[in-house]
Amino acid sequence: MTGSITDGEDVVQDALFRAYRGLETWDESRPLAPWIFRIAHNQCIDFLRNRGVRIEAETAAAAPDFSEPDDPIGPAIGPAIEHLVLNLPPKERACVLLKDVFEYSLEEIAEYVDSTTGGVKAALIRGRSKLELLQGRPAATLRVATPEHMHILRLYVDRFNNRDWNGLRELISADAQLLVADRYSGSFADGGYLGVYSRLQVTWRLTLGEVDGEPSIILLNERNGEWEIEGIVRLDIGGDGRITRVSDYQHCPWTLIAGSIGVREAN
Repeated sequence: MTGSITDGEDVVQDALFRAYRGLETWDESRPLAPWIFRIAHNQCIDFLRNRGVRIEAETAAAAPDFSEPDDPIGPAIGPAIEHLVLNLPPKERACVLLKDVFEYSLEEIAEYVDSTTGGVKAALIRGRSKLELLQGRPAATLRVATPEHMHILRLYVDRFNNRDWNGLRELISADAQLLVADRYSGSFADGGYLGVYSRLQVTWRLTLGEVDGEPSIILLNERNGEWEIEGIVRLDIGGDGRITRVSDYQHCPWTLIAGSIGVREAN
């Protein structure tokens, strides 16, 4: 839905937190999974709206409504996934993913996205038709980090690898936030993050890499004389060049197989 495993993981963390905080609103006579799924679905939509992707996607993929055929057949999903993630509006995106990739029934999808079977059918028709029109077109351009952003990433990697903790703190805003997915979310200053890394018994280092085509930081651990990818670290950088948020996904091993990850620089 988000087009990025790290963005998706952030949405999951926020959705689970909201579900926990809102347990008193859950009707215990109904299944739990659809209720949590709707929270996650709404979180995705809020995320896309805040990032500005939803408006851009709807404009880029705008197409007239299509009448419903007697037996609609979706396009080949494999080649269309990159277009699906980047070009369809959220409701169509969710319906096509749930039906054509995860093979949920229309009734299940309607409950998950808080719609009707008729609304799901209409969203599927629009989404599939747009995907057919998009076949053969170049993939949408991914976000590219600015030279200033890359400079901060390199400084962060170099100082982390040199255990220059004071130098690292100079890069980080005083009110920066820290997310260690599935472990901690809150103030960076109160998270004890650098202390944890300073005490790790395994041999580790950071390196620049790419996650879903975007510059990121890769955590490597040494095992049997070889470096293996252990996790992903993402930095949010403010307009003043200071790091405003550190997100560490080393406790989410599923992110290592769910997205496209590669090492950019060996040192």
